[in-house]
Amino acid sequence: MAIATDRPIQQKALSFDEFLVRYRDDNRYELIDGDIFDLEPTGLHEEVAAFITTKVCVQIDQMGLPWFVLQRGLIRPSNIGMTAFRPDVIVIDRHELTKEPIWNEQSILTLGSSIKFVAEVVSSNWQNDYARKVEDYATLGIPEYWIADYAGLGGVRHIGKSKQPTLSICTLANGEYEIQQLRGNQIVVSTTFPNLKLTAAEILKTF
Repeated sequence: MAIATDRPIQQKALSFDEFLVRYRDDNRYELIDGDIFDLEPTGLHEEVAAFITTKVCVQIDQMGLPWFVLQRGLIRPSNIGMTAFRPDVIVIDRHELTKEPIWNEQSILTLGSSIKFVAEVVSSNWQNDYARKVEDYATLGIPEYWIADYAGLGGVRHIGKSKQPTLSICTLANGEYEIQQLRGNQIVVSTTFPNLKLTAAEILKTF
């Protein structure tokens, strides 16, 4: 996620349909429980997101998978009526898209089975990345979720008192995420992309 205002930018809660009318084509905004958050990416945020995207695309190509990275998509969990997440990186299984009810009309995903991997780059509203999205992405059944906290913004309960840049790799097991935290030269181990050869520092741009 990019840098965002700490509070929603509007007074009245919006429905999902109202959000689409106003903000569907503007990737600066996402909807959480009816509240709109204005996202303003920094340069380093975009570097981290682009780096992850590039490395993931190489892996998809090398493995010959029918997957791709969605550039301007929304995730709308079917069990939450007033929420539309806009992750920084989403890896999609092309074969599953035939099951998506509105994919042919709009780049909106409602089924976890369509999504193989998600990454969020942490911003000032880190609570959503470390708490809300961990819960909702697990409920959707997304196998792997990365939280790239390049500035060490997350709360102490999530990254410890040292507040270092941290990459949290969340791997789904029995409906919940098992979370591994990596820093510095620690090697990334991805179940989705087992041939990925990267360190946390390379991803977080802290080398």
